[in-house]
Amino acid sequence: MSKTGRRRAGAGWLGVGMVAVMLAACSEENKYVAPPPPQVTVAAPVQQAVTQYLQFTGNTASINSVDLVARVEGFLMSIDYKDGAVMKKGDRLFLIQQDTYQADLDQAKAQLASAQAQLTNNEAEYQRQATLGQQDFSSQATVDKARAARDEAIASVDAAKANVEIATINLGYTTVTAPFDGIVTRHLADVGQLVGHSQPTTLATIVEMDPIYAYFNIGENEVLRIKQALAAQGRTIEEVKQIEIDLGLQNEGDDYPHKGRLDYVSPEVDPATGTLLVRGVFDNPKLALLPGLFVRVRIPAKQIPNAFLVADTAIGTAQQGKYVLVVNKDNVVEQKIVTVGQQIGANRVIESGLTADDRVVVGGIQRATPGTKVAPVEAKAASDAAPAPAAANPETKTDAPAKPAN
Repeated sequence: MSKTGRRRAGAGWLGVGMVAVMLAACSEENKYVAPPPPQVTVAAPVQQAVTQYLQFTGNTASINSVDLVARVEGFLMSIDYKDGAVMKKGDRLFLIQQDTYQADLDQAKAQLASAQAQLTNNEAEYQRQATLGQQDFSSQATVDKARAARDEAIASVDAAKANVEIATINLGYTTVTAPFDGIVTRHLADVGQLVGHSQPTTLATIVEMDPIYAYFNIGENEVLRIKQALAAQGRTIEEVKQIEIDLGLQNEGDDYPHKGRLDYVSPEVDPATGTLLVRGVFDNPKLALLPGLFVRVRIPAKQIPNAFLVADTAIGTAQQGKYVLVVNKDNVVEQKIVTVGQQIGANRVIESGLTADDRVVVGGIQRATPGTKVAPVEAKAASDAAPAPAAANPETKTDAPAKPAN
């Protein structure tokens, strides 16, 4: 047999072998193997004491803001600060021409000295005439005239003293000082300018910013709730000022890092808006808060001793409202509609809809479909919530550590 023939024969036998193998494989029964259930991470709700807050928006305002005014007429001699500088109480800010007022003071002092000298002379004359009158060497009319001259000299001395005080005050007005610690705005008058002519001239404004106020309005419903809570605790409206409040800026996310206290509550509700004006006061040593800022304010309203918290990322939104996915005892995913409360760090308060035994899906949520079976992996839900601050009831303890609900 030629080489070509041998090659064809070998190829034929190889083809026959492959067909035999394929037929043997096809003879076995095909079986479908289901994939394993998807793995998800579950955790029990965290249970801890939580303070419910009333949240409002408002604006900051300086505790003091005063226009610095030239109360006497004269040329502005110097400006002794830099625009926007922080100045201390008593620091000199402006100096107005003093020579005229110094001369007025010197003149008033001279008039006082003259009046005092005249009084000394008139007092001596009166004493002399009074002595002569007792000895019948001087008439009563002469004694009365000497007494009148003495009294007139006393009045002249008093008038001269008043003129000295006025001249001293006017001279003092030539030096404009800071009435309190604060930031001074840009100057509104330049050196050499005539100020105080015919009317007071505003030179600048000084603003006190430490501490600082925050004003906000409480709705009528919140007012009634607060009054009801105070009445239940046997407390007066004055004790509201002992409540600590928190403040946050727009660039501080959900945080409220600035701590203060209630300072003022309006005694009446505005009938036009149905709100009550409230003011808080906050320490501001680093001047982080500026007057006029839009701020968020929260007030502790109610203490929940055993609140449920879950990771905020575990909460979804459906047409029925907020929900979480839980794994039942058969490891089947279920959807539970919940009522959510405030956020505390990375967690969210669940006001209703969960129990302590629920296993909430906190990881692998995209693999959890309601009605499907999953392979749950237990994990503890870490609570980053800070200890709850004191609410309206000072007897409530809020330093209980967080613990998973059993």
